Amino acid sequence: MNRSTAREIAIQLCFAGANGKLSADELLDSFFAEEHYASLAAEDELYSEYPDDKQMDYIRRLVKLIDENRNEFDGFIERYSHGWKVERISKTALAVLRCALCEIIYMDDIPDSAAINEAVELAKRFSEPASARFVNGMLGAISRGEQPEGKKDQPASKPEQKSDEDGEKQDS
Repeated sequence: MNRSTAREIAIQLCFAGANGKLSADELLDSFFAEEHYASLAAEDELYSEYPDDKQMDYIRRLVKLIDENRNEFDGFIERYSHGWKVERISKTALAVLRCALCEIIYMDDIPDSAAINEAVELAKRFSEPASARFVNGMLGAISRGEQPEGKKDQPASKPEQKSDEDGEKQDS
């Protein structure tokens, strides 16, 4: 399983967990129970491979961070959406935005550009074209607007990092 597949699973878990009925740990434990995951594999190729330890750590970290920091992410979304309330944004777009914001803010090993590109591709797959444009515009604006002082003229991505096609940091 590659990082892109793990990211897609994490977004689906964030979408499922948005109702707040289960804690992040309960959601993760029930989702990755062998019997449940095997039943998903029979229905969707996305689940054909069980995540290895590295990908499971990534998924768990991402889902927990999103759960813990949802209000922070929603604050960014409201601040940069120019008149849109979070409640008006589709649940799918919110899950994608929260995931990408989490990677941009809390996961230094993932370049901003990789998080944004992956989010746009996932928004294209799960939503209307307008939603993908919205996700791209929002994440670009947030990434540019939240750069530390003195770095406003720098690209939003972290140029000192090289990444493979899945956005994973590679040694130079």
